[in-house]
Amino acid sequence: MRPVLRRGLVVAVATAGLLVPGMALTETGAAAATPRAAVAAQALPAYETWLADVTAVTDRAAAFLDGRLPDAGARPAIVLDIDNTALQSKYRPYLATPSVLALARQARADGAAVFFVTARPEIIEPATGLNLQAVGYEWTDLYTRPTFNFDDNQTLKTKARIDIERRGYTIVANVGNSATDLGGGHAERTFKLPDYDGQLD
Repeated sequence: MRPVLRRGLVVAVATAGLLVPGMALTETGAAAATPRAAVAAQALPAYETWLADVTAVTDRAAAFLDGRLPDAGARPAIVLDIDNTALQSKYRPYLATPSVLALARQARADGAAVFFVTARPEIIEPATGLNLQAVGYEWTDLYTRPTFNFDDNQTLKTKARIDIERRGYTIVANVGNSATDLGGGHAERTFKLPDYDGQLD
């Protein structure tokens, strides 16, 4: 199934081209600092450590999906956060997180829909979708923050999962690196990637 880009404004595609190399779009829509500077400033673990820590979680998620899919019944789904989850936003902007991409591919191969739920503003939704597609993701829908929506991130993302359920899907796994990605229920299992005391938000 081809990815669906929801409610996006085409102007965001042009906007993405104005970014300085080495900078990333974050959930605020702003350009983030260069990865090396951000890592140094916040004393984050080494890139290799982060990848290993992420993989430890996605391995557990993969094992869960092995048991839950493909005989999960009608319309199973997984939900993925984007920044520092599906994409390596803090370390290597625009690139897929390898083990999360593998998890998404596993889910689709076993019959589950993949949804992205992010607090990124809808104005950069087209650019976000192009980025996800370019690095190899396929998905059913992408939920971003609507213009003039001022919900806190957890409320925003919980409402998105409720909407996915209303569309007839059962969310079997929800993966993110922040407590606000996972709180609020509406998923059978949650898998929290490292955020290192909030440094990867």
